[in-house]
Amino acid sequence: QVQLRESGPGLVKPSQTVSLTCDVTDGLIIAKFYYWNWIRQAPGKELEWMGAIADDGTTYYGPSLKSRTSISRDTWKNQFSLQLSSVTPEDTAVYYCARSTSLTQRGDRELYDSWGQGTQVTVSS
Repeated sequence: QVQLRESGPGLVKPSQTVSLTCDVTDGLIIAKFYYWNWIRQAPGKELEWMGAIADDGTTYYGPSLKSRTSISRDTWKNQFSLQLSSVTPEDTAVYYCARSTSLTQRGDRELYDSWGQGTQVTVSS
C-alpha cells in the first residue's frame, strides 16, 4: 500500500513562500493513471483541493489559488512538492498530500485512495 508523508516548516511569516514536500513510498509517482494532490483544511472549513500533478508531470491548479501555487516533482526522490507564495494568516491550515486515480478538483475525502497524515502550517508574524 502506497504511503505518503508531508513535511514542511510549520510556522511561516506573512508574505513568505511556504514549501511543502510529500514523500511517497511503496508506489511510484510516475505510475500510470495516478494523480498526486495537495489539499488543505483551514480551521472550521472544509477540505480544499489546491492542485495536482499527474503521472506525466502535467500540473493542475484550483482557480482560487492558481496565481500563488506551484506544484513540482522530483522523480528520483519519488516526491512532489507544493509552493504557496505571498501567504497570509488565512493560509493557516493542515496541508495534506493524497493520491487519486482521476483528476478530482475536489476535496471530498472519499475521492482519494491514500492520504498523508497532514502537516500544520501556521502563518503568523
